[in-house]
Amino acid sequence: METLRPVPRTLLRDRAYQAIRDAIVAGEIEPGAVVRDAEFAERLGLSRAPVREAFSRLVDEGLLESKPQSYTRVTPVVAADVRDAAAVVGAMHELVTRVAVPRLRAADLEVMRAANDRFAAAVARGDVDAALRADDELHDVLVRVGGNRAAAATVARYTPLIRRLERRRFGEGGSCRSAGLHERLIEACAEGDVHRAVAVTADIWHSLSDLADDTTD
Repeated sequence: METLRPVPRTLLRDRAYQAIRDAIVAGEIEPGAVVRDAEFAERLGLSRAPVREAFSRLVDEGLLESKPQSYTRVTPVVAADVRDAAAVVGAMHELVTRVAVPRLRAADLEVMRAANDRFAAAVARGDVDAALRADDELHDVLVRVGGNRAAAATVARYTPLIRRLERRRFGEGGSCRSAGLHERLIEACAEGDVHRAVAVTADIWHSLSDLADDTTD
C-alpha cells in the first residue's frame, strides 16, 4: 500500500524537537530541569536517536545546555540572551516587513486583523497560549509574504527564547501593550506605508527588549 510507507527519520527528529521545545517554552519543563533521552523517547513513543538529535538542536538554540557524560538540562531564562534574541528577531521582522508591505493583499490584511482580535481577546482573559499563537499568526503573514527563507529560519530559531520570558511575565500578571501596536502596524500595512510599518515593527520588538531589561539575570 502506497500510504503505508516508513516515516522518514527527519520527521521523527522534527516531531521530537517540536514537542520538547514547546514544553520548554510553555514552562512544562522548568529551567534547570534535567532531561533524559530514554525518558522522553518513552513519553513521545519514539526511539532514543531522534530525541538525542532534538536535544542537540535545542542545545544549539539555547533552550538546553549539556555537559558530556554528566547532564542535559533546561537553561535558565537569562535577560541578556533574551535581549540578544529580540534584537536579531526584531531585525528580521523589520526586513520582511519592508519587503512584504507592497505585496500584501486584502486577504492578508484580514488574516492580520482577525489574529489581532484573537490576540486582544486572549490577553483580556489571561489566556497566554492563545495570545502567543495569535501573535505568531499575525506576524507570520508578513514573514510568509516577505518570502525570505533565511529571515524566516532565523525568526523560528530565536523566537522561543523570547516566548519563554513573555509567558513567565504574563503568568506573573504582567501587562501587554502589543494589541495597540498591532493595530498601528495593520493600519500602516493597509495604507502601503512601508516606512511607518517598519517603524511600528521596531517599536514592537523594542518593547520586548524592554521586557528583558526588567528581568533579573
